[in-house]
Amino acid sequence: MDNRALTRAFRLAAQLLELHEENPFKIRAYEGTANALEALSFPVADVERTGLPDRMGLSKTAAAKVAEMLDTGSFEDLTRLLAATPPGVVELLKIKGIGPKKIRSLWKELGVESAGQLREAAETDQVSKLKGFGQKTQQAILEALDFTDQSRGKLLYPQAEELAHDLLARLQAAPGVSQAAVSGEVRRRRETIETVLLVAATPAPAAVHELLAGLDGLMPDPRRSGPFAWRGTATASGVKVEVRLVAPAEFINQLLLTSAAEGHLTGALAAELLPGQPASLRQWLKREQFASEAALYERAGLQYVEPELREGLWELPLARENKLPRLLEDGDLRGSLHNHSTYSDGNHSLREMATFLRDQGYDYLGICDHSQAAHYANGLPVERVRQQHQEIDQLNQELAPFRIFKGIESDILSDGSLDYPPTVLETFDFIVASVHSNLKMDERKATTRVLRAIENPYTTMLGHPTGRLLLRREGYPLDHKAVIDACARHQVIIEINANPWRLDLDWRWVHYALEQGVQLSINPDAHHTNGYADMRYGVFMGRKGGLTKDMTFNAKTAAEAAGYFAQRKAAIKPPLEFRDSLFG
Repeated sequence: MDNRALTRAFRLAAQLLELHEENPFKIRAYEGTANALEALSFPVADVERTGLPDRMGLSKTAAAKVAEMLDTGSFEDLTRLLAATPPGVVELLKIKGIGPKKIRSLWKELGVESAGQLREAAETDQVSKLKGFGQKTQQAILEALDFTDQSRGKLLYPQAEELAHDLLARLQAAPGVSQAAVSGEVRRRRETIETVLLVAATPAPAAVHELLAGLDGLMPDPRRSGPFAWRGTATASGVKVEVRLVAPAEFINQLLLTSAAEGHLTGALAAELLPGQPASLRQWLKREQFASEAALYERAGLQYVEPELREGLWELPLARENKLPRLLEDGDLRGSLHNHSTYSDGNHSLREMATFLRDQGYDYLGICDHSQAAHYANGLPVERVRQQHQEIDQLNQELAPFRIFKGIESDILSDGSLDYPPTVLETFDFIVASVHSNLKMDERKATTRVLRAIENPYTTMLGHPTGRLLLRREGYPLDHKAVIDACARHQVIIEINANPWRLDLDWRWVHYALEQGVQLSINPDAHHTNGYADMRYGVFMGRKGGLTKDMTFNAKTAAEAAGYFAQRKAAIKPPLEFRDSLFG
């Protein structure tokens, strides 16, 4: 059991306690244990049970519950609370925007014990009549249910990748399997996954069928399967699983067929074709067997196309002209911008965030704690900003040549202005402007709000443009083209927020941003040291859009980043509305 599973269990216990209106001190204790688990940078399962209180900073009582969870898969309170709660009510706790108190009202006053019953109650206008609900809440519940339905049976990329590589290891160890590879949506690094697909070369497909059917956590679907394709679902998530079984000579062809979108396979290879010449990659794959994917692309007269790009969008025309770029790689990143510390809602101190990143081989940290309007995230009042800047100055002397840049994640307020007056904004090296509140604006108002923030001379970077939470919450409605065009005019960097729940800017807009000359930054939005590892997911999304090292801001050296920030600040000519507060 990993730290994430432990954290989820203690958060669930806190929710269930609140649902059943139990001791509020106990609720806070479980939330505190969950926060402590989330903040750890080492696997709790590897710690001796007697050492848990000291290593985790927990009371002996809390540590005992963690040990019980590790050893038995649950703990007494969680077992008791789950037994007292209908399973459907527990599932309702996963719906974004409906807290335990509202779920208790729905359960106790309307008898709602499942998502289906909740939908029926909302559609028949029963929910709005409950105290504390109303028409707006009822509509929000229906929208949340729709989104939950659309997300069912899907996984975030990291979860799907983990499942795929676990299955890959089992296939590679299976007798008679000469080759195996992850394919499909996982190989193309899609942000959410509907089907985890693998390809295996074997002369004995029946033996692989038997292996897969016997694995814990997989449910076979005989009706959808066949001699050369095992299909089923992962029982924990409901995501579809498929394993294609082929003769060894057919492995490469099948790998490419299953790892490319239809548009990539059927797209035109040339403006003019010789008589009998295949017109698409699919036709080439039907005609010949290839020993490598590179050999296929060469035979088709194309530059090799990396799996992430095989979406059938803009990659084939560039491949025909040998103009595909060298894509960004993890090792190109020199620093990490947009990170949080204990000054706001992070789990590690500024020093811990800096030294951990330095020890990972990076050159600089951009600290971007929340601004004062973000009360929900312990946003920094002006005095705390001054304190943090003093600490940064001290740490920069101590940790040199490693550098900490003074940043802030400034809330974009409802009218598009930035949090803090210009006299405070000018004290930062750079500013990430992000929307966190009032997410229900229509597209016109939402776009106008973001455009005003982009036009603000103090905005260096636009953070997670839509505010989406994949499989949890739809994004803020935006005219992406207008936003990207504005960033190009005002030389505002756009982040690809690398948190797997966000991956925002969406990769589908990366290519357009690059065409407009907009720099992108792979930002982990890390709230603890483990969060830095998420940068790899941002790199994947950038690669899908054709992102290169040259167009990635945090691939710059510390000196180059510092020079950019200084030059941009020096060029600020505040609009008249800001000048009075700046110059008196």
